[in-house]
Formats: sequence, structure tokens, C-alpha cells
Amino acid sequence: MVEWTDNERAIINSIFSNLDYEEIGRKSLCRCLIVYPWTQRYFGGFGNLYNAETILCNPLIAAHGTKILHGLDRALKNMDDIKNTYAELSLLHSDKLHVDPDNFRLLADCLTVVIAAKMGPAFTVDTQVAWQKFLSVVVSALGRQYH
Repeated sequence: MVEWTDNERAIINSIFSNLDYEEIGRKSLCRCLIVYPWTQRYFGGFGNLYNAETILCNPLIAAHGTKILHGLDRALKNMDDIKNTYAELSLLHSDKLHVDPDNFRLLADCLTVVIAAKMGPAFTVDTQVAWQKFLSVVVSALGRQYH
């Protein structure tokens, strides 16, 4: 179990309270698919993903990015038990969708970049440390079924 300080909890809650799920979700997933094009293989049913422009304009990608961020709400509401909170989702991604677990880390990195850019100077060192700790726990929980 991960120990969270009151300050870390406050920082994570603050990020989520100011989050535009549609904007940040779309930008994060698009960034991941563009910067790491091999991650596109899991989105074959999402239509044309042949270049950055088509990815950025794809409504299915935008909707899935939003869905991913809303999925992080579950971790926020269950910070003391993220591992069990994501057990089913981990099983889905490993056994049914066969997603490479490293892709969760890549998406988390893209999400961090997008949020840092959005927050600007408010994305302090303490904010980054708490945010990346949170995402590392989520990534670990999502990759749990692979071990």
C-alpha cells in the first residue's frame, strides 16, 4: 500500500478540480499516439490515424482520451486502494486487449507533459513529484495482471 501525505492528496485533488477532461484527455492521448506511433496498433477501429493531423481531428480518439481521464477519477477516489480499484481494468487490458503495459507509462508521461504545459508555473516541483507518484501507482496497478 502506498502512503500519501496530506500535501500530496491536496495537490492531486487540486489538479483534478481544475482539469478540463475533454481538452487534457484529447491532447494527452493524441500526443501519445503521435510521439509513440507504435501505440496506434491498439486503436485500429478508430479510423484513419496515418498522420498527426488525422489523429488530432479524430473524435473517437478525443472521446477515448476523455474516458481515460474519467478512469483516473476512480484512482483519485480510492487513493488508498488503487491496486484493487484497477484490478478489472488491468485484466481487461492484459487478457482481452493485449495492451503492452509499457504503453501505460508512455501515456502517463504524455499526460504529465500536457498538464504541466496547461498549469505553467503552478506545476511546481512538489506538484510534479506528487502527480508522478500518483500516476506511477496507477501505471503499476494497470500492469498488475501482466506479472
